[in-house]
Amino acid sequence: MGLFAPDSVTGGCTQTPAITLVGGLRSLVIQALDPLAMAGVAQHSDYRERPLKRLQRTAEYVAVTTFGTTEEAERAAAIVRHVHRKVVGIEPRHRKPYSAGDPDTAIWIHTVEIHSFLAAREAYRGALTPAERDRYFAENAVVAELLDVPGDLIPRDVDAVRAFFAAKRPGLCVSDYARDAISFVVSPPLTGELAPYWPALRVLGRAAVALVPP
Repeated sequence: MGLFAPDSVTGGCTQTPAITLVGGLRSLVIQALDPLAMAGVAQHSDYRERPLKRLQRTAEYVAVTTFGTTEEAERAAAIVRHVHRKVVGIEPRHRKPYSAGDPDTAIWIHTVEIHSFLAAREAYRGALTPAERDRYFAENAVVAELLDVPGDLIPRDVDAVRAFFAAKRPGLCVSDYARDAISFVVSPPLTGELAPYWPALRVLGRAAVALVPP
């Protein structure tokens, strides 16, 4: 038994790999606009040196928490929590401290990610009903809770998600770190590692950006 029932809305939103990849890349673009979250990625992640490994780790985590057993999901979340404890530092633009384990950062990453999977699913496979959208966000609260996000911070329906983004928007910006990360998604470098996948990654990256709100 896993975190989601066999007939969950979540499973239907992440069962097509190409759509999930578009949603995942969209989430990276939007997540980068939070200066504290992006500083943690820029200063601690190896996404530029090993981008495929980074994508693989993220895809595996999504797959395990969505389709794996509860025990597998809990083990995967424990690894993420352990890694996040080491991701601390100072964001250079505003000189503010950041921590990947901070609940505000964790809920930003979580909400953007699941919203992006939903946006990609609806763009390519048709819109869900309002009730299905609410159920989708409610289902995914358990994933945020695995990362020790307090329950009262987790938006659990469409209205709560919209309110969350509205409150977050004034603090977002295109920092140098963000600009670099977004450029990497849109125009990945033609390295030896990426060369076999480069045409597909360019298409997927542009599809992801097309789904980012103006």
